[in-house]
Amino acid sequence: MLDSTSMARDAGLPVCIIGAGSSGVTAAKALIEKGVPFECFEAGSNLGGMWRYENDNGMSSAYRSLHIDTSRRNLGYSDYPIPDTYPDFLSHFEVLQYLEAYAEHFGVRPHIRFNTCVERVEPWADASWQVTLQGGEIRRYRAVVVANGHLWDPRWAEFGGSFDGEQLHSHHYRTAEPFKGKRVLIVGIGNSAVDVAVDLCKTADATFLSTRRSAWIMPKYIMGHPIDRWLGFLAGRLRLPTRLARTVVQRLAYLVTGDQARFGIPRPRHPIWREHATLSQELIPYCGHGWIKIKPNVAQLDGASVAFEDGTREPIDVIIHATGYKTSFPFLPPEVFAVRNGRADLYRRMLVPDHPGLYLLGLVQPIGPTIPLVEVQGRWLASVLAGETRLPGRQVMQREIDAHHQHRARRYVESARYTLEVDGRGYRRQLTDDVARKMASA
Repeated sequence: MLDSTSMARDAGLPVCIIGAGSSGVTAAKALIEKGVPFECFEAGSNLGGMWRYENDNGMSSAYRSLHIDTSRRNLGYSDYPIPDTYPDFLSHFEVLQYLEAYAEHFGVRPHIRFNTCVERVEPWADASWQVTLQGGEIRRYRAVVVANGHLWDPRWAEFGGSFDGEQLHSHHYRTAEPFKGKRVLIVGIGNSAVDVAVDLCKTADATFLSTRRSAWIMPKYIMGHPIDRWLGFLAGRLRLPTRLARTVVQRLAYLVTGDQARFGIPRPRHPIWREHATLSQELIPYCGHGWIKIKPNVAQLDGASVAFEDGTREPIDVIIHATGYKTSFPFLPPEVFAVRNGRADLYRRMLVPDHPGLYLLGLVQPIGPTIPLVEVQGRWLASVLAGETRLPGRQVMQREIDAHHQHRARRYVESARYTLEVDGRGYRRQLTDDVARKMASA
């Protein structure tokens, strides 16, 4: 068993948290409750991370019309429920209000040092960490918690040919006004791609959505209730396996939307439980009204037009790449941690085995809400750093990591989008069991 931070802990060093978004504030709250000293650094002038529209830390991807895809009852932290006065699906403004209230309620804000960018994080031989801040200030810590998010470094699609018009990533999309009267192509069919298409289609001259593999399109409401409450009822109350519960919800959704192929949206070849479904109440009706037209993958860029793999061609003014994000941590040397070959080698999806004082919080992508999951991560982390939960040895950690990647490869579609995928129910159970036993295992 490892007590990986004992040498640094004996030196009386605090813990460093990088980022004050939904992951950073819950990690801070958990450390406060365990009496573990820490310092939290946030590059921006306020907390909230990606949920702060036009965040001056430069990392938020929020667009003006953004609403979260998880309903209110399932979204929040367990010990600070979202008030019923909020709508079923919160806007980014309302999520931010909630995060600010949470941080205030649990006394997190005084522990955050704002307008402070972390430039470099390096391990020392005594198991402590050296953190270099913007301006050259150097501080030492017994552990570092990276909680600055992974949805900020755009990944672009690559197409042959050249394009005369404008190209941007959905990371930089904010409102529909700049695209009024233009012919716009959105590349991708995830939640952001569909939200952007729906947002601008009535002001653009024409709106096209291009997809290689398509996706299952699910409505946000079934029989007047948010779709995730149906899934929660089937998987939680009735204890159906996740695969079966998602399949049943898909059948119920069919009664609402019908066959998506009828609206030009190809049916994916893979079952729904192998991917993240795209949630949208508007896409199918808007396709039915002709506001949005679905296209296959781009074959070639050709000046002022785009050729598609089905042989069609369209004149296009703007291409918006809604193609996801690279998982990047510029302040971490790649030999310390980097996602390589589609693998994030982290024990319990948090801890770097070769550097057990380094934790990456929120580096997960569950089917369902992330905020309740990072809350459990924060509690696990605080229990470990408080010396209450012991860690296994390096070999046991590696076996757990390998088993996770094998399960992920069997379960989900092979795509960069699923590099960080976890089964939220099973993962939550692992972490809570570790804390209850006071010992993590394989």
